Amino acid sequence: MQTLSYQLLGVLADGQFHTGEALGARFGVSKTSVWKAIGDFAALGLEVHSVRGKGYRLSEKLCLLDAAHIRGGLRPEIAARVPLVEVLPDVDSTNALLLRRAQPGGADHVQVCLAEWQSAGRGRRGRAWVSPFGHNIYMSLLFTFDAGAVALSGLSLVAGLAVAEALQASGVRDVGLKWPNDIYCQERKAGGILLEIAGDPQSRCHVVVGVGLNLKARGQDMSEVTQQWTDLASQGVDPGRRNHLVAQLLNALVAAVSEFQTQGFAVFLPRWQRLDLSRERALEVLPGGAEAVCGIGQGVDADGALLVATPQGLRKFHGGEVSLRLRAREEM
Repeated sequence: MQTLSYQLLGVLADGQFHTGEALGARFGVSKTSVWKAIGDFAALGLEVHSVRGKGYRLSEKLCLLDAAHIRGGLRPEIAARVPLVEVLPDVDSTNALLLRRAQPGGADHVQVCLAEWQSAGRGRRGRAWVSPFGHNIYMSLLFTFDAGAVALSGLSLVAGLAVAEALQASGVRDVGLKWPNDIYCQERKAGGILLEIAGDPQSRCHVVVGVGLNLKARGQDMSEVTQQWTDLASQGVDPGRRNHLVAQLLNALVAAVSEFQTQGFAVFLPRWQRLDLSRERALEVLPGGAEAVCGIGQGVDADGALLVATPQGLRKFHGGEVSLRLRAREEM
């Protein structure tokens, strides 16, 4: 996104009318430059009202991400581990950006990147993540692990749990977790986690924890999403407190991952069980490249593996390329 377009959005985000003359004077450009820059908003899915004598306004207010506001909401011990919160107007993928920046060795502090819009947002198993401008949360955190990939078992579950508990603390009800790390509200998907690894899987490596949450999802943006979905605004979260929510998510995620680095997944197991949507429920498990397995969910074990009771006995599944489908409760 061009700098002028983003600057204009920062003003028009209030949902009020602003004249071309006033906007041009504010940023030292001509009315024509303002008009051209505002014309670029359509590509972002933003509707602009233009009224002669009144100027321009967005069809709805936006709460743009603000790094200073977010850092101001971090607890002191979390802020000490997160020296910088980076906010970008657009990026291909926040996960991809941090993976490109991961360096051998690397620092122990946590890198955080958020974007208003992603051109190539990524979900699990190679799926695209719908990322319209300014309405949701697209955030990635880069952590360093000294013990390699063998120490990461259960980390994706911990990240999902941290997000779910932060949402509960923000007043969201009926929050649940679908193994390994999908966030559900009232039986509909509200968000997900994507973990990606860089570096030496046998020793010191980097892990990017990507978080995507539907804060204020619009029907036109979600038209190609096949599964049932919801957004946090429908669950009572004020989109105008977007930055506050991001800060609470960071507080929860950094604290949870820090505890995981020293304690592993087992200490999180009781908390996970309270939010587990698959336990004692009919499931269909789709291992990558293998036939579907049907059975009844038996929760997860101390390593975060999914346990499923089948006619052939108890089966255990780890994350990666495994996909899980929950049977509707009325089908049980």
